[in-house]
Amino acid sequence: MANQIPAPGTADARDPSKRFRPPALVVLAASGLAVVALLVVAGGWLTPYDPGHQDLMRSAAGPGDGHWLGTDTLGRDVLSQVLAGTRTAVVGPLCVALGVLLLGVPLGMAAGYRGGFLDAVTNRFADLIYVFPAILLVIVVVGVIGDGYWFAVAVLTLLFLPAQIRLCRNTTVVQARLPYVEAARTLGLPAPRIMFRHVLPNILPTVVATFLLDFVGALISLSGLSYLGLGVPPGTPDWGELLRQGQSLLTVNPYMSLAPGLMIIITATSVTLLGDWMYDRYTAGTDRR
Repeated sequence: MANQIPAPGTADARDPSKRFRPPALVVLAASGLAVVALLVVAGGWLTPYDPGHQDLMRSAAGPGDGHWLGTDTLGRDVLSQVLAGTRTAVVGPLCVALGVLLLGVPLGMAAGYRGGFLDAVTNRFADLIYVFPAILLVIVVVGVIGDGYWFAVAVLTLLFLPAQIRLCRNTTVVQARLPYVEAARTLGLPAPRIMFRHVLPNILPTVVATFLLDFVGALISLSGLSYLGLGVPPGTPDWGELLRQGQSLLTVNPYMSLAPGLMIIITATSVTLLGDWMYDRYTAGTDRR
């Protein structure tokens, strides 16, 4: 038992790299995300067939004859569609998360640091958005107005924004009361410099964690909209669209639903695992300092 806890003077205690070495599950998650990133950039070039090529002689067929995951009802290669659909499935959620990050962080920090009228307005805005059920509102708005995938991205960005604003606002309020902020004010530093040069690094774990959660939530939401026929146009390679098309082929070629479903699960789980590890590592390093 004594060998399980490194003594203060041992090499393991002195070497931070051993204490913060990522576990095998996190390495596996990072590897999975690296593959997904590669498919986003070059998925269209890595497909064994043209995703839109139709071969009606092999309509709704199982794996075989060079089609590793079989074909859909129009004879299109399922594997090629899954690989090519990575870009559509991932870029939209990434735009949602980045939009929320770029809008929510400055608004939340300004509201928490300044207070007053700006704080009251942002809180009322967040309360107003929280009143509506997010997914149901997206379905209704996109279904009525239309405009498809990118309109859904814009609506989800607006609906995800209050969470980032609230978290940044609350953490900034806590930081603004600490001595280092008071010292910066005493030195006459401008408010933007205090917020973004001194406060932001201390709330960064919360910002990053919320960014990753927004990505996962947007990935699931947009895939769900495509599954309902409200996302990408029919025929566009996308994981949610493939799930919708594969529903009628479960007894003939279940891989058409299993492959995109597994890609959604793997991507969402990998982002969550990597985000948790990064958050724990950052906060542990901060505690040691």
